[in-house]
Amino acid sequence: MKKSFLFLLTCFSGLLLTAQVPFQEEIDAFKKADSIKAPLPGSILFVGSSSFRKWQDVQAYFPGYRIINRGFGGSTLPDLIHFAPDVIYAYKPSQIVIYCGDNDLAVSDTVTAQIVLKRFKQLFGMIRHTLGEVPVAYVSIKPSPSRWRLEHVINEANHLIAQFMARQRKATFIDIHRPMLRADGIVNGALFTSDSLHMNEKGYKLWQGIIRPHLKKG
Repeated sequence: MKKSFLFLLTCFSGLLLTAQVPFQEEIDAFKKADSIKAPLPGSILFVGSSSFRKWQDVQAYFPGYRIINRGFGGSTLPDLIHFAPDVIYAYKPSQIVIYCGDNDLAVSDTVTAQIVLKRFKQLFGMIRHTLGEVPVAYVSIKPSPSRWRLEHVINEANHLIAQFMARQRKATFIDIHRPMLRADGIVNGALFTSDSLHMNEKGYKLWQGIIRPHLKKG
């Protein structure tokens, strides 16, 4: 009876542990795809949350560049930190382009711009420690109609990260935030899908023109 109880407890604990790791299924899907056709080392890695995940045809936007897209779920910076060995280090990229931080601010009112900066600095430090001075580009947190209430803290987080990146070697801050606003300073709703959070083709076309000059050639 005691052995049966311990066995059940072990099984339950294993299930609970699995349930506590968000996005594991997506990470496993990446690994399975890589096992079938491994991406070439030295590619440009796009990694982060759903604004990248939904950019499924990102390669078509950047002809002449070899792109790996590893955006997943509604990930936050702690999720990128947790899965860095799987979605960053494993690819030995020539450049890393990150979009993340949006969900950090949306998930809790207790997450401040300073917390987002601290999390990003941790991720940046991990990348430097593991991959050396591979060029890293941070795409600024975008404005969106559905999260317009967060605009003030988004601007603060973008400012702090821009300042941090300006002090680093081989580091770039890419501002897509300002170009997504109308002349009156309000977010341009025409760039978004019906959920008012994720971008449509027009939005990604705008990003294309802004990001492309910062991509590493060769």
